[in-house]
Amino acid sequence: KLLLKKMQKNLNKIAKDTNFFLKNFLKKQGSSELILAIKYGLFPGGKKIRSKILIDIGSLLFIDYKTLITIGAAVECIHAYSLIHDDLPCMDDDKIRRGKPSTHIKFGESTAVLAGNSLQTMACEILASPNLKLNEKKKISLIKKLSECSGHLGIAGGQYLDLNYEKKKISKKKIIEMEKKKTGKLFSFCCAVPAIIKNKNNREIKFFEDIGSSIGLLFQIADDLIDYRGDTKIVGKKTGKDQKKGKATLISLLGHNNAVKYCDKIILDINRKLINYGSNTKNIKETLNYILHRDK
Repeated sequence: KLLLKKMQKNLNKIAKDTNFFLKNFLKKQGSSELILAIKYGLFPGGKKIRSKILIDIGSLLFIDYKTLITIGAAVECIHAYSLIHDDLPCMDDDKIRRGKPSTHIKFGESTAVLAGNSLQTMACEILASPNLKLNEKKKISLIKKLSECSGHLGIAGGQYLDLNYEKKKISKKKIIEMEKKKTGKLFSFCCAVPAIIKNKNNREIKFFEDIGSSIGLLFQIADDLIDYRGDTKIVGKKTGKDQKKGKATLISLLGHNNAVKYCDKIILDINRKLINYGSNTKNIKETLNYILHRDK
């Protein structure tokens, strides 16, 4: 419980700092008819676990906190865009998100699509902006990497497979592949960022990307476990819908207990890979345990 309290305090600070940055960034952009829908989908925002992972890995390589918050803000824009689009009737058809009506329920489908599109491009604007105190070469690398993780090789491709696999018998290998695209790619970006900033070689960047991919898989299975056993009121979105829709998940394939064991194995594997960073890995270890044991 003490660990949970500490974790929540850290997440609240990251959320506060990220939202402060995003509100200022939007203010400087000037107004438009879409701004209400954009803000609605973006604020107050979720748990900021992606930003927390970014900061945890960033601390292993001694990256400046402010730099990480700015990049985390871009990540949160991509995440919010993906949720707005995922909730649409033509996708997962979810009417509740983060404890309130989904963006398309509040503003209509076309406005939700356009707000999502705007958030996707805003992420690149943030990374290209003077707010991010990095040289142009590093900014271009980050924009390229984030774009790859968001498109057909990442989130969009993963969502396509997720929809395509409904009510079909899908192998474990294919489910893992799909979840690593749909959820893992954005975590991969978060873990690769510090290595890119530190001018690490491709092999070292790939090492951190693979860790991010595993964290994303852990997060997705934990999310599916919440859908399986969670309470809609606590979770802030409808639960029990994966089974109803015949979603291809590792829980439907392995069963609840084996899925939890699989998560424990992922955490052990990540901790083993990061062993050379010694006591500096304390924060990332706490975050991994939180991801698995959270109730929303």
